[in-house]
Amino acid sequence: MKWLFIVFAGFLEVGWIYSLKSTEGFTRFLPLIPYALCGLGVSFFLSQSLKTIPIGIAYSIWTGIAVIGCNIIGVVVERQTFQVERLFFIALILCGVIGLHIYFPKS
Repeated sequence: MKWLFIVFAGFLEVGWIYSLKSTEGFTRFLPLIPYALCGLGVSFFLSQSLKTIPIGIAYSIWTGIAVIGCNIIGVVVERQTFQVERLFFIALILCGVIGLHIYFPKS
């Protein structure tokens, strides 16, 4: 369950960042609602995972999920240019996240 909290926190982080971009510098009201909800969700789920997972491992996995998710959103939703080099480095991050999960399964 503790690893599921990290995954939820990572996904909510992607929603939090995307909704922050949608506020256009806090000039639009409607995106502030998902921004606040995702921010609260991130805080809750990350704090729950920190009860049993070491902070360095949890933070690395959480930010790794957020980096990968934001890049996917950028290419798919924002129509950013797809670059093979970017994919390579994202794959390295994914390998690190998987490695941390495998190496510290009982953390």
